[in-house]
Amino acid sequence: MSSASSPPRGRPPRLDRARTLLTALDLLDRSGLDALTMRRLAEALDVQAGALYRYFATKQDLLTAMAEHMMDGVADAAGTGDGDWSEKLAALARAMRTALLAHRDGARVFAGTHSTGENTLGLADTIAGVMRAAGFPDDDAVRALYTVANFTVGHTLEEQAALQTDDGGPADPAVLADTVAAGTYPHLKAGLPALTSADFTRLFEFGVDLLVEGLRARRRSSESGSPFG
Repeated sequence: MSSASSPPRGRPPRLDRARTLLTALDLLDRSGLDALTMRRLAEALDVQAGALYRYFATKQDLLTAMAEHMMDGVADAAGTGDGDWSEKLAALARAMRTALLAHRDGARVFAGTHSTGENTLGLADTIAGVMRAAGFPDDDAVRALYTVANFTVGHTLEEQAALQTDDGGPADPAVLADTVAAGTYPHLKAGLPALTSADFTRLFEFGVDLLVEGLRARRRSSESGSPFG
C-alpha cells in the first residue's frame, strides 16, 4: 500500500524547476539545441506548455539556467594542486571546456546567455582572483577573465560544430585538405597536417599556452615600467 506522501499511481512526478531544468538538459543531449523547444519540453514532462512559464518566463530564461547549471563545480579546478597562477588559470580553462563538452551544443547554449548565477559569477570571480593574486592590476585581471572565457567558449563552439553534421556524423577533414591542396595556399599546405587535425585538445592547449605566455609577458612589461606593457 502506498504512503500518503506518494503521488497517485499513473500520474507524472510533480513539476518543479529542478526537474524541468534536468529534462531540458536531457533533451539537449539527445536532440541538440535546435530541436529544444518549450513545446517539446512540455511533452517530455507531460504537462501543458503554459506550465513551464511558471519557472521560466521565456526560452532564453531556460537556456540561461541551463548554462548556469553547466558551470556547477568548475571554479573548484583552481584548488587542484599547488601550481602557480598560470597552472590555476589553465586548469580553470580546461574545466570550463570539459563542462561545455559534457552537453551536446553546450558551448552554443552558454554563448547565448549572460548568467548572473552563483556558478557563473563564482567562476568569473575565481579567475579574476587568480590574476589579482598573481599581481595583475584589477582591470587587467577582469580583461584576462574575458579573454580566457571567450577563447574557451569560442574554441568549444568550433570543436562541437566540427564533430557533428546535420546527420550527427563527424565532419570530414578531407574536404578541407583537398580544397587547400588544389588551390594556391602554400602556407596552409605547409601546415596541412595541423590544419586538418581532429586533435582538439592539442589545439586548445596550444591556445591556452599562448594566452598564459602573453599574460606573463604583459606582467613583466608592467613590472619593468615598459611603455608597451
